[in-house]
Amino acid sequence: MLAGGGSTRFGGVDKAMLVLDGVSLLDRVLSATAGATETVVVGAVRTAYREVKWTLEEPPAGGPVAGLAAGLAYGTAPVVVVVSCDLPWITAKDVDGLVTSLGDHDGYGLRDTSGQEQQLAAAYRRTALADAIAQVGDPRDKSVRRTLAVLDLAWTAPTRAGDDVDTWADLDD
Repeated sequence: MLAGGGSTRFGGVDKAMLVLDGVSLLDRVLSATAGATETVVVGAVRTAYREVKWTLEEPPAGGPVAGLAAGLAYGTAPVVVVVSCDLPWITAKDVDGLVTSLGDHDGYGLRDTSGQEQQLAAAYRRTALADAIAQVGDPRDKSVRRTLAVLDLAWTAPTRAGDDVDTWADLDD
């Protein structure tokens, strides 16, 4: 899980610790991924409802591709589910669906309700994701879309599970 952003649109408030319906965004996504063999959160250590491994991207604040690289350093599972901490409507059923629908693709991800593809809400083949990141060299400040453009990706129909929280207004929806 990626949880290392600067939350600039929230005035620097830690987005992972925002609370929706009594549960932090971090814990909402951790609940959705509770079935994982191993969970790695890329970001500063915070209080979470379950045990996870914590790591930071190098350099710190190096962006989401650097975060993906840092998270991939852990585990060996052939399929990796990548989620950002700002997906409060994702459920365990959604995560399971990403994995089971992967098929022969390099990745299978969620679309938000507007139809936007969410690269940070997807299941990926570990080797394909690692190869795509390796191709960009230094992952610092690289574009996620450009980095993953080399992959064969498939997407769900638009779904609330893919809606992320980028502004205060998103929490009110």
